[in-house]
Amino acid sequence: MPSIRLKPLSQQTILITGASSGIGLATARNAARAGARVFLVSRNEEALRKVAEELRGRGAQADFAAADVGDRAALEAAAAKCEQVFGGFDSWVNDAGTSIYGEIERTPVEDQRRLFDTNYWGVVHGSLIAAKALRGRGGAIVNIGSVLSDRAMMLQGTYSATKHAVRAFTDALRMELERDGAPVSVTLIKPSGIETAFQEHGRNLLDSPGMRVPPPAYDPRLVARAILHACEHRKREIVVGFGGHAIALMGNLFPRATDLIMEAVGYPAQVSDKAPRRERADNLYAAREDGTEKSLTRPVAPVRKTSLFLEAQLHPALTATVLAGLGALVLGASAARRMGSPRPRLF
Repeated sequence: MPSIRLKPLSQQTILITGASSGIGLATARNAARAGARVFLVSRNEEALRKVAEELRGRGAQADFAAADVGDRAALEAAAAKCEQVFGGFDSWVNDAGTSIYGEIERTPVEDQRRLFDTNYWGVVHGSLIAAKALRGRGGAIVNIGSVLSDRAMMLQGTYSATKHAVRAFTDALRMELERDGAPVSVTLIKPSGIETAFQEHGRNLLDSPGMRVPPPAYDPRLVARAILHACEHRKREIVVGFGGHAIALMGNLFPRATDLIMEAVGYPAQVSDKAPRRERADNLYAAREDGTEKSLTRPVAPVRKTSLFLEAQLHPALTATVLAGLGALVLGASAARRMGSPRPRLF
C-alpha cells in the first residue's frame, strides 16, 4: 500500500469544479476559511468572478477559470491556469453535476448523453488530469457520487445511472493507482438529498411546475465538511446523511420491497407546485443563474444541518470510544439491578 501524506488544508491549493453554486460553492467558502488557496471551475464565468472576489475580500487566495467539465481540453486549460497562478493543486474535487427529472422512456437520448457528459465524463476528465499531476507529488482526488450510486431512484433514472458509473470509475481508478504505488488518495462522497439549486437547475420533464429533493434533505455545508475531510485524510467513501443511506441499504437487503415503496411514493416525493425562477431553471446545456449554496425555492421540509452518521464516519475512533463507554454504563447499571445494589449515578 503506498504511503499517502495529505497536507493540512491551510497548506493546500484545492481545485473545485461546479464551484459556482451548491455543494461546490459551500466547499470553496469552507476551504477558504480554513486557509486553503482555492481555484474555482464552472461554466458560469460571471458567478465565478463574484465568488472569487468575495473570497479575496475575506483575505483568501482565490482564482477561477470558466470551463465545461464535459470538454476535456477546456478542463485541461483550467488546470493549466491553476498551475500558472498557484503552482499546481494538492486536491482536485469533481463536484460539477446536474440532473433530469423524468421517465426514462420520455427522456430524449441526446439529453441522457448530455447528462453523462457532465456527471460522468466530467469526473473522468477531472480525475485523469488530476491523477497525472498528482502521481509525482501526491494529493487527493475527491469525486462526488450519491446515495443513488448504490440504489436507483425512479424518475431520476439517468441521473442514477451516471452516479452508478461514477462509483465504478472511482473504485477502479483507486485500485489502479494503489497498485502502481501512486501517493494519491481517491475518495467517493455519497450525499443524500441536499438542499441546493439541484432541483432548480435540473431539466424538468415531469407533469409538475417544479421538482424537489425527496426528504430528508441536508445542508450542503455537511457535504463540504466531508469533502474537505477527504482532502486531508485518506478515506475510501463518506456518506452524508443517514436518510439516503438507509434507503440504499434497504434496497440492498430488500430490493423488491424497496421497488414497491418507491413506485408508491417516488412521484409525490419529487414533485412540487413551486416553479423555479426562469433564469435559474434547466442548466443541462448551458449555465444558468448561480451564486447560492441553497435553493431559492422554499423547501417543503426542514433542512437538517447536522448528521451524527457523518460525524461517526469522520471520527470512527472517538465514536467507538463513546459507544464503548455507553455500553459499559448500561452493563454496569444492569448488573447493579440484578444484584439489588443501588443504581449507579450517571453524570
